[in-house]
Amino acid sequence: MSLYAATVDDGQKSNYQWHDVRFIGALPGRYALPDRRATPQEKLPVYACRLCSISTRMLVAMGPVVGREGETVSCHFDEFGLLHGRITRRLASGFVSNIMLSDGDRGKLGARIEWHKKHVNAQVFDKRVHKRFIPRDPRSVLTLGDGSTIPCFVIDMSQSGAAISAHFWPDIGTPMALGRLVGRVVRYLEVGFALQFIEIQDPDRLEKLLQPPSE
Repeated sequence: MSLYAATVDDGQKSNYQWHDVRFIGALPGRYALPDRRATPQEKLPVYACRLCSISTRMLVAMGPVVGREGETVSCHFDEFGLLHGRITRRLASGFVSNIMLSDGDRGKLGARIEWHKKHVNAQVFDKRVHKRFIPRDPRSVLTLGDGSTIPCFVIDMSQSGAAISAHFWPDIGTPMALGRLVGRVVRYLEVGFALQFIEIQDPDRLEKLLQPPSE
């Protein structure tokens, strides 16, 4: 489903109030800022984000590009579907958004949140050679060959590489440093690109190495 699709009022009434159901936890997702599209034909960037908390009325998320207060935001999370709203508060590395839904769809969202809370401990086996994980703090900085720096959001990472979202689209093969980790761009993702490190890293030091050298 497109991140720019409209919400439809199905005429049903919700059994949930804003305080009835809430989930606090980290979940990966993606988002777009539709107000920044100059024409209907223009393709909008889609960024990765991390959900921090969600209720049937609002959500808090972290991402590489923080919208303006009052700006429209469209978010998608596999667990909760497509959610539209407006940014009500800017955070240092993310935003708070209300959630615009019909009463019927708000009830469905409440049911999804309750279901997810009950099944949050379900585990999925990871078959990759180097297991990926989500860093506690996804914020980092990319340093390019000319010395310029770009803030970025680390979607996930492993000993051999990282998935990155930023307001930046490098060519395949472009060398750069992610914090103190040097690598090259090896492929594009729906919400960013994959960086392969030039050396296999010690997993116990990965999060520390995400910090830029100046810190």
